[in-house]
Amino acid sequence: MKSLLYICTALFFLTHPLFAQNGYAQAAEVGKRKPLLLDVDVQIDATQAVNDMYNFKFAQAEKQFRWIKQKYAWHPLPYFLLGLSEWWKIVPNIENKQYDRKFIAYMDTALVKADRMLEEDEDDPEAAFFMAAAYAFQSRLYSERHDWGKATVAGKNSLKYLELSKGHEDFSPELLLGDALYNYYAEWVPENYPLLRPVLMFFPDGDKQLGIKQLKTVANNAFYTRTEAQYFLMRILAEEGDKPEEAFYISEYLHTTFPDNAYFHRYYARMLYSRGRLQEAETEAKSILAKIDSSMAGYEATSGRYASFFLGQIYQMKGQLNAAEEAYLKSVAFSKQVGATDSGYYLYSLLSLGEIAQTKGEYDKAKDYYQQVKKDAKRKNRVHEKARENLKELRKLR
Repeated sequence: MKSLLYICTALFFLTHPLFAQNGYAQAAEVGKRKPLLLDVDVQIDATQAVNDMYNFKFAQAEKQFRWIKQKYAWHPLPYFLLGLSEWWKIVPNIENKQYDRKFIAYMDTALVKADRMLEEDEDDPEAAFFMAAAYAFQSRLYSERHDWGKATVAGKNSLKYLELSKGHEDFSPELLLGDALYNYYAEWVPENYPLLRPVLMFFPDGDKQLGIKQLKTVANNAFYTRTEAQYFLMRILAEEGDKPEEAFYISEYLHTTFPDNAYFHRYYARMLYSRGRLQEAETEAKSILAKIDSSMAGYEATSGRYASFFLGQIYQMKGQLNAAEEAYLKSVAFSKQVGATDSGYYLYSLLSLGEIAQTKGEYDKAKDYYQQVKKDAKRKNRVHEKARENLKELRKLR
């Protein structure tokens, strides 16, 4: 059911108000008033604030969003932007629920404002866009929280208002992002979640390769949606496994452009490590830990367990066992902080701690680590098998 997230993501970008500038131009021709997002000054202010938000300068971004709210309190735009800011606070650790209430409240207010616009003009495409977008984004969060009932209702509401907005699209690179995500995930979801195939029978067929091609078009040509397209393209190309080079260059660009975005930072560090660029990976991992120590926004235990594990691996390969042990212990501690004791970073940190202890002749300590791996890992997991093998070897040494 978590795959609802991907459907909702596609719905969101099909309707995201920031990303539909050209579509609104058509709406302005037929509507009774000029849509707010056609105001060039507001667009400039919103764009800078969104860039600040991607770089986790939330105070600066929200200051601009509140300025828009003060001037246009009757419009859903500022409330939606403020909700979006709360969402990006959640992204580095999706299990963090402390921003949920404000996120939902801002999106609910955006829905109220948009609904009032529809009461004045039931054919208002701008209002319909906001309704569809706010509901889709709420559905994303509910999916992450495994509240499938609310996620489904919000998703259905998003589809309802998406229908109202049809007929006003302009197929610019901005709006192409929604099509791209839908094309990719409409095929990806049934491939990875066969139980959902009956549900998706009622949706149009997808095309993963077309979706990737469209994402590249948006990433290269769009203005507002460029970063979002690159974000999804990076993940898709990395997960598909056949285009690691492209995924790496996107991750490098995103980290360089938004150096204080914790999610982009740790993804870049991970790709450096996976490509064997260990000196650079070490530098970035240390930078992540330093930013955690400095309490920078978005830098917390999830990023910490990534960075600490990479450092542990690098130090262990260098033969610096004491430094490696310290790094692995940090990764274990960070993992426990966020309840990620089933993750590979946690389990392999324990396994490595056991191997270091075994190398040092600390057999009792090594045994404890291996047994902890067996306790926390699923039996079919390779790390569980490796822990059993190491325990057998350990018994021969004692």
